[in-house]
Amino acid sequence: MEELENLEHSKANLASYGFAKFLSEFIEMAFTTWAFFFYETAIGLPSLYVGAGFIFFGLWNAFNDPLMGFLTNRPFKFTKKLGRRFPWILIGGIPYVLSYVFIFTPPAIDPVSGALIIFIYLVISTCLFDTFNSIFFINYVSLFPDKFRSAKERRLATGIQTPIGVIGVAFGSLIPPLLIEDTIASTYIFQAIIMAIIGLIVISIAIPGCREDQVTIDLYIEKTKKKKEERESFFKVMIRALSQSSFLIFMIGYALYRCLIISMQGSIPYVVKYVLGKPDDFVTLLSAGFLVGALVSSPIWAYLAQKTNNNKRIMLISSILLVAFTIPLTFIGDLIILFILTTLWGIGLGGYWTLISPIMADVIDESVVNTETREEGIYNGFLQFFGRMGILFQAISFTLVHILTGFVVGADTQDALATFGVQLHFALIPGIAMLIGTILFYKFYQLTPDKVDAHQEKIKTLKI
Repeated sequence: MEELENLEHSKANLASYGFAKFLSEFIEMAFTTWAFFFYETAIGLPSLYVGAGFIFFGLWNAFNDPLMGFLTNRPFKFTKKLGRRFPWILIGGIPYVLSYVFIFTPPAIDPVSGALIIFIYLVISTCLFDTFNSIFFINYVSLFPDKFRSAKERRLATGIQTPIGVIGVAFGSLIPPLLIEDTIASTYIFQAIIMAIIGLIVISIAIPGCREDQVTIDLYIEKTKKKKEERESFFKVMIRALSQSSFLIFMIGYALYRCLIISMQGSIPYVVKYVLGKPDDFVTLLSAGFLVGALVSSPIWAYLAQKTNNNKRIMLISSILLVAFTIPLTFIGDLIILFILTTLWGIGLGGYWTLISPIMADVIDESVVNTETREEGIYNGFLQFFGRMGILFQAISFTLVHILTGFVVGADTQDALATFGVQLHFALIPGIAMLIGTILFYKFYQLTPDKVDAHQEKIKTLKI
């Protein structure tokens, strides 16, 4: 019962915080699965234009995410009354949900003669969507290490928020295919409106958990008063963050993990349509496989992390499982076997999901000890940036594979080479990326349990 005695927040509050995770996963899952497919298949925009549009979208993150983290990391007039993170969560979260609808309402013009217009619309709508997402997500995840200070409460918070996040992924993967018909653009608009309505409801549920304690706010205000003599430049802070080896290694591993997730999620409609030859409803069934694995396993992963007090070891095990169950998916064309393997893959996914926040909190604690300053917004801006490398990876790999294998945009079936190309960007290519990330994390990530405990004790004495 020691764990419960050390809690500073109620489980209801932890669950409310977890609904912000639900929102992020809910909208992100739907966007990742359907946006590329929508423009290429339903709209009929040539593959090269779709790929270029998503590359521009990915590059925008190179500027947007770290900068938003830097800009929202400082105090504002509303900080003392409303908190450092909570106002930005709302300022970003509400338009983030609404801008999802904007993505699926391009001009109703010929996709060949009007390709440039649709391409420009794609770039503007996705970049707007990402800007609000960055404001919301960066401040939501930056709240985690500041609000939850002990390792036990962090793991308990993660153990609660991860299943809620998985349910968000489930809704984000299960709802759209029930409303979408793959070549009818108007059905995508309808699903986007329904998703936005659900998203706004979820934000209201997340409000209590995303509010900051007055003690936390006061500590931050007091610390900024003491360090008010000068504000460091964005580039100076960026260089310092990237020179922290534990942060850099985790970011590289996380980026390659996101390459895996985004490529697999974005490939599912293609696999269902062209590899399995099934209608859109089977996207729901295939997605359910990895969601069941993740949902069932995430409390077990949280328990193991708590029991071993070793975040690195548990994340490494889950990473190995992800690699082991990803690469064989390349060669599977049977629905039942594919469902079984994706369920097993989901077990590894549940572990990685569960450990992202605790690992990132460990990294941020190290930076706090080194600098005696809380810069969660900047660090999480880079987390978002590195994670969005998966969008670039998806855009480049999908575009190259489709062009090189002769994928025919808008066709009901593809030849054998184009079909195998779909399987390549579904599993083999992202599986290799995840393998590289796993090896790097194993060899170079150095935050052992002893170092993590020492950092937390130092932060208590610093009163930051």
